[in-house]
This record gives sequence, C-alpha cells and structure tokens, in this order.
Amino acid sequence: MHHKNILLLAKTTRYVDRMRELRHPLDVSILHATPDTFSQAINSGRDFDLVIVDSEDIEPDTASMVDDYVADNGYIPVLVIQDESTLSNLHLPAQGRSDFILSSAGQAELAVRCALLLRPGDQSAPSDIVTVDNMTINLATYQVYIDDEPVDLTLMEYSLLSFLATHPSRAYSRETLLHRVWGFEYCGGTRTVDVHIRRVRSKVGPMIAAHIVTVRGVGYLFKL
Repeated sequence: MHHKNILLLAKTTRYVDRMRELRHPLDVSILHATPDTFSQAINSGRDFDLVIVDSEDIEPDTASMVDDYVADNGYIPVLVIQDESTLSNLHLPAQGRSDFILSSAGQAELAVRCALLLRPGDQSAPSDIVTVDNMTINLATYQVYIDDEPVDLTLMEYSLLSFLATHPSRAYSRETLLHRVWGFEYCGGTRTVDVHIRRVRSKVGPMIAAHIVTVRGVGYLFKL
C-alpha cells in the first residue's frame, strides 16, 4: 500500500478522534480543517487523496468551495458524513467518485468506505499477510489470529501490534509510537502506550508476547 493523505473538513471535532484511529490501519495522514481554514489547507502545497466532509454546520458556500477544489484537482474522491435527520439535504459532487456515510455508522463501516475510495479495487494480497510463529495478521481486513482463532483487539490495540510487527527489530520510543500509531497530537500522555502494550501482550498469548520487548529507557521493539 502507498501512503495516502486525507483532508477532513469539519466545523466540529466529533470525527477527529475517529479518523485518528484509522491513521495506521489505512496508512494515511489526516489534516483537519474547519470552514475557516479550508482555503489555507488546500493551498498548503499538500496533495490529498480523499476529502471527507462532515456536513454538520457546513454552509452551502463552503460545499461549493469543496466542489471547486475537487474538480480542479482531477475529481478527488469525496466522502460525506451526514446526520440521518438531514439526509434529504445530502450534497455530493456531480462528478467523480463519491460516497456518504451516516454519522451513526460504526468504525468498521467508516474504515471500509474510506478504503474503497482511497484504493478502489484493492483486494487482500500476500503482502497483506504477516505471519509470526502462531500469529497471523491480515492487514487488509484488520484481523489478528492466534492458532487460527480470531483475537478480540480494539482498533488501537490492533494498530499498535500491526505497526510493531511490520517494523520489526527497531526500538520505538513511546513518543514516536504515539505519533505514528495514534496520530495527531495525542494529549493523553505516554502511559497510554504502556497500557495498550500490556493489553496486547495479554491477548496474544505468551509466544507472541515474548516478541514485544521492552527496551529500557527507550520504548518497545518487536523482535523476530
């Protein structure tokens, strides 16, 4: 997979945390812009592969600006987040690939809809499968199996495990893991990394837990 860039246009922050959780599973960077900063974002020199519009409190003139930007840049795919109560007001660009999702939809549906717009036609390939001892990680479906049995991981637990497993034999500081896995500027402190590492170790069993090594004074390393 090639790294992608997403522009999230939202007046509120209700979707910022949800998009942050998809940063590593989808291999994307995310820039949050409000209607007031949209022009600054699209003139920042960054190329975006997907525009997500949280339609809550988005005025028609801002929607028109999105249409113009999308059209001027080869019809970038657009995903609109719409409240069910305002579904009759749904606005999608007239051309190009676009989709919408209800604001009440779950995280798994959000991930799939983003993936389909970012990488249409992509299917699970051998490079999407990571195998270590009795563990299999399917990077295309965000699933982890131990001895062919699915492991019940949260999205952030999966993201942390899959990041370490796909970047083995290198120590990462807690600060780096917060940046690379959680994304954005996480304000919860580095202790959250330790908490997630402990949960992952307990869920994957002793064989795989032994691969997740604590590097004193640094952070964590996945040892092959």
